[in-house]
Amino acid sequence: MAMQEHQDPAADAAHGAPAGAAEAHGAAAGHESSGGLPQFDFAQWPGQIAWFLVIFFVILAFVRFFVTPKLGGTIEARDGRIEGDIAEARRMKEAADAEAADAAAEIAAARGRAQKVAADARAKAQGEIAAALAEEEAKLAGVAAEAEARIGKARDAAMTNVQAIGAEAAEAIVEKLTGRKATAAELAAVRS
Repeated sequence: MAMQEHQDPAADAAHGAPAGAAEAHGAAAGHESSGGLPQFDFAQWPGQIAWFLVIFFVILAFVRFFVTPKLGGTIEARDGRIEGDIAEARRMKEAADAEAADAAAEIAAARGRAQKVAADARAKAQGEIAAALAEEEAKLAGVAAEAEARIGKARDAAMTNVQAIGAEAAEAIVEKLTGRKATAAELAAVRS
């Protein structure tokens, strides 16, 4: 464009452009080169402010009527889901606590039953042991009584033999010492 500013209008006419068009073109080029951005041109501020306000209120209305309700609904749905999840977690925790308490009660009951069964088995075993021990003691007492009876008989027999042997020994001693035989009365006195 800067090159077009330096051309003269006669050259434009030679190229087939009308002279008025060249002047209009030159005026437009002069306006663009007058310097600066249109945002800083005070003459264009009212239009820019108007369009800014229109676009601002359109965006504001869009955000207010479309974005905010959808975003608010999403937030409310998320909050509701979180509260629901928390309530469900609390319900599940209470159910788990109740099941744990039930399980603990069942374990305690089973432990009590097991201890009762063990105590019953221990008592039964001790009863059986006591019965077997009493039976063995009775057998041993019977055997001991028989042995004592045999020992008593053997002692009595031995005593009778001892008395007979003693009487014979006394008779032999008397005969050896005195040279005469002991009488039956003397022997009876020795035996008693």
